[in-house]
Amino acid sequence: MTEIPAAIPRAPSAPARLAAPRIGPLPLPVYIALCAVTVLAAVSGRLPNDVIGGLSVLMLTGFLLGELGARLPVLRHIGGTAILCLFVPAALVGTGVADPAMVKAVTTTFKTANFQYFYIACLVAGSILGMPHRVLVQGFLRMFVPLLGGTLAALGIGICVGLAFGYGPAHTFFFILVPILGGGLGEGVLPLSAGYAEILGRPQADLMGMMVPAALLGNVAAIIGCGLLNRFGQRNPRYNGNGMLVRSGADQDLLAERAPDRPIELRLMGAGLLLACGLFILGTQLAPLTGIPAPILMIVGSALLKLTRILPAEMELGAYQINRFMSTNLTFAILVAMGALLVSWPQLVGAFTVGYVAICTATVAAMIASGFFIGHKMRMYAVEAAIVTACHSGLGGTGDVAILSASDRMGLMPFAQISTRIGGAAMVVIATVLLRALGGVS
Repeated sequence: MTEIPAAIPRAPSAPARLAAPRIGPLPLPVYIALCAVTVLAAVSGRLPNDVIGGLSVLMLTGFLLGELGARLPVLRHIGGTAILCLFVPAALVGTGVADPAMVKAVTTTFKTANFQYFYIACLVAGSILGMPHRVLVQGFLRMFVPLLGGTLAALGIGICVGLAFGYGPAHTFFFILVPILGGGLGEGVLPLSAGYAEILGRPQADLMGMMVPAALLGNVAAIIGCGLLNRFGQRNPRYNGNGMLVRSGADQDLLAERAPDRPIELRLMGAGLLLACGLFILGTQLAPLTGIPAPILMIVGSALLKLTRILPAEMELGAYQINRFMSTNLTFAILVAMGALLVSWPQLVGAFTVGYVAICTATVAAMIASGFFIGHKMRMYAVEAAIVTACHSGLGGTGDVAILSASDRMGLMPFAQISTRIGGAAMVVIATVLLRALGGVS
């Protein structure tokens, strides 16, 4: 019987090979074409000074810097996407290299059109409402004591180290420690800086310049610390749960539970979008009565809705899906805008002093050590308890991924989300309320 020869695979065509590399979601030729159109419009003075022009600049820049940050050696393991998306635009604007028309369009989009609050609304509402209720409640109960102990230890040690280097306790707490523990940039530092600016009557850019380095350094310290914890666990099996938090194994069902993962439904996304906007508007109405800024009230409102289960499950799913859309497509763009408009380049560079680095490093080290010893006393696996506690200093979801990847514990993501999002939201709310009660700090 004659065998039919196997078909010889065809080599990809030249256009297919050219389109294979991508910058973000865009094939390389499409990215280059869109860049050319945007740059020519800016050079000719025809770049729209509105959301269309601003988003084009932000997304194109964000996709490129995000891609580089995810690929460059060393940098990709320590939160390189956030670092590049913040530092490069800050440097370009601070040194006067950035095109004025592009900066103007970005300013109109981010500040005049208030796009930063739109992003905050979608991100915060979806991140909290999208968590499974059982994970939120039971995961928080299991992590409450290590997380609380780690947070208190981090605050105490951080303030002591700050005093040793001449930093006042109030400044260390509000502008260094809280940004580290606030849950990241988009959901932590951004609403925090907006709240601080409203309370203190100071430019948001000045406050961001103080807080961004702390959040970045805290994330790097947590990644390195958890990588070392992983090695410690390999050499000391009695402290190592190999991804299991509770010694009884009772957390396996909880770890298996995930956020709703249904196909994208456009109608639900519209509902989630409107829900996020409604929660923010409610915050603006309550802000004058409570003295708490609207972005912070929105965090509280979202948590209450989730805990009380008042909302239909489909509305929560819609909020979760719009969160996924925003975080996937616009996070890099928002980071670029923050770097360009809210971070002073001289202030950012000047922040990296020996004392500042020592405070950030000691804060995270104290949190990891406390999580380790408290977890061990509570009959948890100490390595896992310390890793999850360390996620309190992560840069949001991307920070959690980096920390858990460094420690080879990706299965702990549900607990890490509790630590980062709920712990971070609590720190943002507490710090803002406390700052208001104290009447501001110098």
